[in-house]
Amino acid sequence: MRLTLLTALLLPAAMVAQQLSTAPATVKPTNASGQGAINWLSLEQAQQLSKRDGKPIMVDVYTSWCGPCKMLTSKTFTDKQLSDYVNKNYHAVKFDAEGPDAVKFNGQSYTNPEYRPEMKGMRNGTHQLTMQIAPVNGRVAYPTVVYLDADGKVLAPVQGYLTPEQMEPILIYFGEGVHKGQEYQSWYPTFKSRRN
Repeated sequence: MRLTLLTALLLPAAMVAQQLSTAPATVKPTNASGQGAINWLSLEQAQQLSKRDGKPIMVDVYTSWCGPCKMLTSKTFTDKQLSDYVNKNYHAVKFDAEGPDAVKFNGQSYTNPEYRPEMKGMRNGTHQLTMQIAPVNGRVAYPTVVYLDADGKVLAPVQGYLTPEQMEPILIYFGEGVHKGQEYQSWYPTFKSRRN
């Protein structure tokens, strides 16, 4: 299921991302301007909350040098309808795929032993957690949005830049538990956007 979902959604998105990778480095959205704001948590916080309320976890696996990652942050994650949906139905995490910080996930510690401080802001060593949750067919690409269930099981890593319209069906599929009873390929043709 993961491979077919990824193939169906990511090839067009990857081609768009290659063409549009010139987003600003940081964006601080506010609801006052009509933009949305996702409530980002640490992975440990998200897992604690998810165990209590059963919501899935959405992890944005990004790097500081990645143009499509910046686009996802500035264009997709600031979309009010998308951010409202994520805040209501997920616990959201931003995870620096090449960062130096140790992190606990499913009771295990992960580090980045290949991190080089002098390379901060440039390509750096890949964090162990990135390799645990984000590969598709053994390869990591940025950005990757990883969907986890409440027990911390990887449901699907989705690689590449997606617009709010492209991400909406995936968010609904995992956020509303459709994946528990139906394959994405059979469900997607029946999907109707809720965007106004």
